[in-house]
Parts: sequence; C-alpha cells; structure tokens
Amino acid sequence: MAVTRAQQPVVTTALPLPVRSRLAHPALLLTGILLVALNMRACLAAVSPMVGEIQRSFGLSATASGLITTVPVLFQGVGAPLTPRLTRRFGTERVVLGAVLVLGAGVLLRVLPSVAALYAGCVVIGVAIAVLNVSMPGLVKREFPDRAAAMTGVYSTTMLVGATMAAGLSVPLEHALGGGWEASLGAWSLLALVAAVAWLPQVLRARAARDGAGAVGAVGVTNPPAAPVRPIQGIWRSPLAWQISLFMGISSLLVYTLVAWMPTILADHGMDRGEAGLVFAFSNLVQVAGAFLVPLFAGRMTNQRALAVAMALLNAVGIAVLLIAPVPGAWVAAVILGVAQGGSLGLGLAFIVLRTDSAAGAAQLGGMSQAVGYLVAAAGPVGAGALRQATGGWTTVLALMLVLAGVVAVAGWGAGRDRTL
Repeated sequence: MAVTRAQQPVVTTALPLPVRSRLAHPALLLTGILLVALNMRACLAAVSPMVGEIQRSFGLSATASGLITTVPVLFQGVGAPLTPRLTRRFGTERVVLGAVLVLGAGVLLRVLPSVAALYAGCVVIGVAIAVLNVSMPGLVKREFPDRAAAMTGVYSTTMLVGATMAAGLSVPLEHALGGGWEASLGAWSLLALVAAVAWLPQVLRARAARDGAGAVGAVGVTNPPAAPVRPIQGIWRSPLAWQISLFMGISSLLVYTLVAWMPTILADHGMDRGEAGLVFAFSNLVQVAGAFLVPLFAGRMTNQRALAVAMALLNAVGIAVLLIAPVPGAWVAAVILGVAQGGSLGLGLAFIVLRTDSAAGAAQLGGMSQAVGYLVAAAGPVGAGALRQATGGWTTVLALMLVLAGVVAVAGWGAGRDRTL
C-alpha cells in the first residue's frame, strides 16, 4: 500500500546532520574556521627555533630533544581515530571548541619548569591537534560542498600562516617578553583563546538549532530528512585509502623532520642561529603559496597523479640542496621545500575531500589517513636526532629523506587516481 506524505512518520536524529548546517553567516563561520586553523601548526613551529634553548635548559640529549617535536606528532596519530566518535556524540562544533581550549591548556602546560610537564604538554597538544585535523576537513566539506577543494586550500594556507608567524616570532618574542623560551612559547596560548571566542557562536547556534528541531518534532511536524550517512565499508582494506595515508604520512615525516631540525642543520654547518631561524621562517612562508595553489589545481583536475609526483620531486630537490650545499643553498632550498611541503599538505587534505562523497566519509578517511600518517611522521624528528647522534652528522639523515621522497611519489601516483571510496 502506498504511503501518503501525511502518513509518513516524523524523522528525528540526535546525530550531527551530514549536510550543510547554515548555522551562521558565512563570514562568521569562515572567520572561526580560519582562527582555529591558525592554531593548528603555530605551537609546533614555535618550538623549532627554541629547541637548542630547551635542550640546554633541561640538559637533554639530541634524541630527547627530538621528542619535543615527535611526541605531538605521535599523539596526533593516536588521537585521530577517536575523533569521528566524538563528533557523532557531541557534534562537530562542540568538539572543535573543546579541542581549541585543550590546545591552549597544553601550550601552557608545556612551559612549566619540569621535563615531565614539557612532554605532558606535548601529549596534550598532539591530541588536541589530532581532533582538529580530523574534524576540519569534514566540516569544510559539509559547509562548502561545492567549493571543498578551494576551501581546503584556504584553510590549509591559514594553518601555514600560523606556522610562519610562530617560526618567525619565537626568537623576537623571547627577547621582547624577557622570560626566556617559556614566555615565548606560552604566549601562543592567547591565540587559542581568541580562536575559542570566535568559534563560540557556532556552538551556541548549533545548540539552538538542535533545541529548535526537538521542539518542532515534539509538536508533530515532520523534520526535513537528513541525507543518509553512508560509512565507507572496509576502509582499512582499501588500497586507495592506504595510498592516501602513506602519501600524507611520509610527506608529513619529511615536514616534521625539518620542522624539528632544519635550523639546527644550518647552524651545525656554520650559519648564524638567527639567520637559520629566518631561513626556516621563510620556508614556512613559501609553504603558504603551495598550500593555497595546489588544492585549487587539484580541484580542477580529473586526477592528481602528476601533481602528487611533482610535489615529491620538489621535496627531493630541496633535500638534495641541503645535502650538497646547506649554507650556500639554504635560501634556494627554503623556496623549493616551501612549495613542496605546503603543496603536499594541501594536496593530502584535498585527497580527503576529493576521494569521498560525503562529510561522514571525509571524516572517516581523515581519521584513518591522519592516524596512519602521523604515526609514520612521528618517527621523523626523533629518528633523525638519533641517527645524527649515532653518525655525528646530517648526511645519512638527508640521504634517507631522499629515498623517502621516492616512496611519496609512488604513493601519490596511486592516491591521485580518479576514484572515490
């Protein structure tokens, strides 16, 4: 028997709708997204110029110093698979707010006068960034479904702007605040607070929308049906999902290794510490161009194989320059690596939205790819520190990074196929 519209049951759901929410004016929403994105790399990049100071302050070995960067990356991998469950239970808006506040708390914990607090803060920071890493691509896909790749470029660019500011301002902040590396690194908690305040309207509007939906449902009016949530079946057995994960993971390993050690590599070859910090900051600045442009190109292409391989080749060229002529070629390497690393970040995030057909699918793929990716990336900083300590130099580290750039090219060739999960 046919069912008329009047006979259809009321449809309600307690889960976040996998469709565009229209919770706020687009400009307010975009402002919130961008301020959150500013925080997602700043507190990691800020520590790189300070590693030497922290090492001397606590008497750490090179390997232990590498853990300052490795621990947050490791816990980004550990925390990523938990995020889809959190967003289903509490809603994306509340999860993002909570993660930003936790991130600010981790920044403050990291600067307390204790080695245990230093590493505990790194753990908290890593988990908070993991939640944001997985939440944001799904949010972007949900809110900007027709411009997901372009908006991914905007948000990934903003992440790198935050990293650039942090890398360039860490040493000047140390001098201006007069409180050593602790004051310099602790100051970035204020950026997290600003982002939380800017994001709060999204949480309030989301709650109002849920309350309104509940009130409408209570009087028997049919709610608009939510788009079906189609989970990706067998994602952990998908070759495409693994190729995306490896592309992101090994690309991130190369990035975080240089985030941790690039200024030190240059200083060990005779460059002034201040100039080494400027080279590193400049490389982060160039990443902004790559992170913005590459996702735009990716969104206009049927497949992104050539783009992925190009990013891997640029990484290899930049690493080769550091290997052959670290000081004379430092600024050239900064440009090449900036384009490659920013472009790889933007392309990896674009893969998450281009290879899925829903916000729920993007969150699921994001959870897997970033779990695998950051667990792989975590080996970079500490591994490089240990290898440098064992060999007495950076030649073996950089040679191994060249080999890994080749692996990125192979994974990117597979990830760039015109397919969806």
